[in-house]
Amino acid sequence: MLEEFASAPRQVDDELLTGLEAVFDVPVKVQAVLGRSRMPIGDLLRLKAGMVMELDRRVGEPVDIFVNDRLIARGEVVMIDDSLGVTLTEIVQQER
Repeated sequence: MLEEFASAPRQVDDELLTGLEAVFDVPVKVQAVLGRSRMPIGDLLRLKAGMVMELDRRVGEPVDIFVNDRLIARGEVVMIDDSLGVTLTEIVQQER
C-alpha cells in the first residue's frame, strides 16, 4: 500500500508541469530523518539488538525530508497499513 501511495501521480496544476516531462523518470534520493546522534566508534560497536540509541529529537518533533541531501520539507511520521510513512507539514524555503 505504501509503495502504491508513494508512486501514485499527484494532481498538480498543468501549467507547473509543462515542459517537465523529460525529468519525470530521473531518480532522486529521498530521506526522512528522524534524528541524529554522535557517539564514539567504541560505543557504536557495542550496540546490540534491543538497545536504545538517543537521538537529537523528541517525540512529536517533525522529521526532516531531504531530496538529494537538500532539506526540502518537514513532516510527521504516520502509519499506513503496516508501514511507516511521512505526511509533509511544511515546505522549507531555501535562501539563495
